[in-house]
Amino acid sequence: MFIQTEDTPNPSTLKFIPGQTVMVTGTVQYASIDEASSSPLARRLFAVDGITQIFFGTDFVSVTKAENHDWFTIKPGVLAAIMEHYASGMPVIEGDASTQSDDSSEEDDDEVVAQIKHLLDTRVRPAVAMDGGDIVFKSFENGVVTLFMRGACQGCPSSTATLKMGIENMLRHYIPDVQEVCADNG
Repeated sequence: MFIQTEDTPNPSTLKFIPGQTVMVTGTVQYASIDEASSSPLARRLFAVDGITQIFFGTDFVSVTKAENHDWFTIKPGVLAAIMEHYASGMPVIEGDASTQSDDSSEEDDDEVVAQIKHLLDTRVRPAVAMDGGDIVFKSFENGVVTLFMRGACQGCPSSTATLKMGIENMLRHYIPDVQEVCADNG
C-alpha cells in the first residue's frame, strides 16, 4: 500500500491519502481518543504519541500533532497505523457511524441559507478539502454567516484570511444579505 502525504497550510497538520475511500459520505473529526470509540482507525492513530486531532474526508485523513512534537518522529507511526488499519480489513468507523457528519442539510432552510450552503458545498468545501480540511455551515443571523472550521483548517494561520478575503467576499458578491463571515471556534 502506498500512502501519499501532503503538507497543508497548517504546519501542525499533514494530509495522508491512502488511495482508498476513507468516508463514503460526509466527514468526521475527532479531538481525542475518547471521541474515537467508534473508529478503529482513529484509535490506532491516537495511539501515536503527539497526535491531537484526526479528520476523515472522502479520500484522505488529516492528522494534527501537538506543537511540542515534530513530524519527523510522528509521521512513520501515522503511516504504519494507516497501513495496519487497511490491512486488517476493519471499517474506518464501526456501525451506523460510518456516515457521520456535522453537515446540516435541512429541507426547511430559507432561501438565503440554502444559497449559502449551495455556494459552500460547490465552491468552498472542495477547495479546502484539497488542503486537508472542511468548512461547515453553522448559522446565518443578522447578516452574519458563522462557519465551523475542521481538519487542517482548524487552527491554520491562514484560515482568517481565507474566511475574510475569500469566503466572505464570495458570499457577499452572490448574496447581498450576507454582511460578514466569522468562524465558530467552539
